[in-house]
Amino acid sequence: MRRLFRVVLVLAGAILVLPAFSQNAFANGEQAAAPQAPQKLTFEGDLALWSVAIRPDKTADYEQILAKVKGVLAKSEKPEARQQLAGWKVVKGSVPLNGTIVYTHVITPVLGAEYSLLEILYTMIADRAEQEALFEQYKGSFAGNLGVSTGTFVADFSR
Repeated sequence: MRRLFRVVLVLAGAILVLPAFSQNAFANGEQAAAPQAPQKLTFEGDLALWSVAIRPDKTADYEQILAKVKGVLAKSEKPEARQQLAGWKVVKGSVPLNGTIVYTHVITPVLGAEYSLLEILYTMIADRAEQEALFEQYKGSFAGNLGVSTGTFVADFSR
């Protein structure tokens, strides 16, 4: 089990680091393309499980971020925001993993909706200083992205 988590952690790290290498692809004197807007964090399928590792002494900070995201979605006039609220739960792991606390987001995805916590917050918070403070709070609590699993139901035992 630990080996699986290590593999997922390595893969998640590679996904986060690879875009940095692509920016150096034009080091031979070729002109680089214009920077692109950040890619949205969206999920497809019937269910998404998104797990992140949070520093144990910063769980309160992470939970504050989660509460702010919930508030922003609740205040939003966009219909998909209400759908996101209805289909988004977060489970706090009861057993530490490699010295971190695992938070698993259990999501019934809204097609095309943004799930990046900071991007959701930035839609309602225009003040640059407040955005930077939220980023620092999030960055300080975040230890790693453990992985995402999405898919469609092949069996529903609840019915």
